[in-house]
Amino acid sequence: MWGYVRVLEGFANTVGRFFAWAGLLMVIQQIIIVFMQRIFTRPDISFGFGIPLQFDISWFAEELKLYNAMVVCLCMAYTFVQGGHVRVDLIYSSVRFRTKKVIDMFGALFFMMPVAVIIWLYGWFFMWRHLIVPNPSASDTLDRLLNKSRALRWNVETIGFSPNGFNGYFLFKVLLCMFTAMVFLQAMAMFFRSFQEWREGEESAGKYLDKDTLGDGEEAYEGTH
Repeated sequence: MWGYVRVLEGFANTVGRFFAWAGLLMVIQQIIIVFMQRIFTRPDISFGFGIPLQFDISWFAEELKLYNAMVVCLCMAYTFVQGGHVRVDLIYSSVRFRTKKVIDMFGALFFMMPVAVIIWLYGWFFMWRHLIVPNPSASDTLDRLLNKSRALRWNVETIGFSPNGFNGYFLFKVLLCMFTAMVFLQAMAMFFRSFQEWREGEESAGKYLDKDTLGDGEEAYEGTH
């Protein structure tokens, strides 16, 4: 079972560490936008060779939300593995080690997993509304949905909120589904880890846990625990 824990937590760490760089890209792009607008007074940004990629400044400004969504959705499980989430501790710190593990298993089974499934159901519905036509509706009867399915075809919706703004909002729906999938997998990892630590005792706490570190002498700045 430790193998499942290492694979699931390793997946969360790998994805999170990669997409955490989106935060840096967001800062760099914002700096470029300010320079292009205020110093070079350009209405657009163009880059590339041959056939360059060219969009209005407002497109790049609205696209910054996508980087933020990547950090939130794809680094959530990674932050959980690293112990970076703020937790409200009422009784957890005062109970015995094995009782803590039982609480963790209960939380994974009855809080994390059900919430992830509920968000997945809604997120999957909203994602497909942006990817296919005719659009399904929550109020449609089964017969109407079957009739729509006969005319179903692929049609990615690329409509922006402003005339020259970002037009890839369907990506946010995709990220929502990816977020719920990663939270569900992390709930499984948490349950397996808690069960193994409950069975093996306190000496197994943090076993195979791959946590980031800032180096010697920086322990006070690491995480929120």
